[in-house]
Amino acid sequence: MIISELIDSVANTTAHRDRDDLDLSITSLLLEFTEAESVTVYRILDDRGVKRLSRRAEQRRGHVAIGPDDIFTLTTLNDVPPWRDCVLQREVVQYIAADGHAHSVFPIKSDHEVVGVMVVELGGDLKPREAHLIDTILRIMRNHLALLDYGECDTLTGLRNRKTFEASFAKLRQRLQSIDALPDGEPSWLGIVDIDKFKSINDTYGHLFGDEVLLLIARLMKQSFRGADQLFRFGGEEFVIVLDRANAAGAEVAFNRLRTTIETHTFPQVGRVTISLGYTQIDPQDAPSICVERADAALYYAKHHGRNRVCHYEGLIAVGELTPKQSASEDVELF
Repeated sequence: MIISELIDSVANTTAHRDRDDLDLSITSLLLEFTEAESVTVYRILDDRGVKRLSRRAEQRRGHVAIGPDDIFTLTTLNDVPPWRDCVLQREVVQYIAADGHAHSVFPIKSDHEVVGVMVVELGGDLKPREAHLIDTILRIMRNHLALLDYGECDTLTGLRNRKTFEASFAKLRQRLQSIDALPDGEPSWLGIVDIDKFKSINDTYGHLFGDEVLLLIARLMKQSFRGADQLFRFGGEEFVIVLDRANAAGAEVAFNRLRTTIETHTFPQVGRVTISLGYTQIDPQDAPSICVERADAALYYAKHHGRNRVCHYEGLIAVGELTPKQSASEDVELF
């Protein structure tokens, strides 16, 4: 009977397509079928070279399940040596915490790297049966995540693809609308990047070098932004950046940092490559299509006023260079 219930729980868990729901379901499943006191899933975020831990889900016996952490209050991986050792060694690490409770840390692996850890708090020693069960569930989770990545990530650059944008945008907007979303009054921003004269690169050097330019620009984007910021490839030479929680000056610095980084990078065979970028502030009531339309208007301005520029939609409106676009009162399907 227990085996049948376990199979049903695994089937229900792998039915999830949302990663937050998947993480909560995994913690619930393990709490039900082991003697753990709590189960917590952490994801590793690369914050410009610093690995940080983002709690995605936690379930503790007798308590309400906890969802994702505030992405700007994250500890670094090096702050918790047993978790760091788990990631580096790619194997289970057991230790006794300061409160005297035993903990087992399991690596959550993708095909190429450790992408997170699962921390299991126990009343006593980890039993072989429980260790085997947890390892098996994590292998199923790894296979399921690989399928999600295949559907959600651009195959060339590894960035999120266009079809994942609306769901990600909806989650961000929901957070912005919550009471405690902006404790410091710092908004979020959407930027659209377009590679200048990319057709000329393909025509002159061939699509192989054009693809290498796309791949390198994606890599430079990852290095330029925080782990909490979201990066998408919309197709062709166009990318979208969702810069979360930054003041106006910080947003301008971040977007210009990317422009400068790309301008000063030497691309194999091609040499110098530049980008144009338009960005806008995300309003909690924005439909994704309206927000993209504003950023695209700023991008269009940048492309037609010299290229290799970063243009702020609201800033262009303020100086009379653009006319405000009418906002939609209801969400409009973007794709």
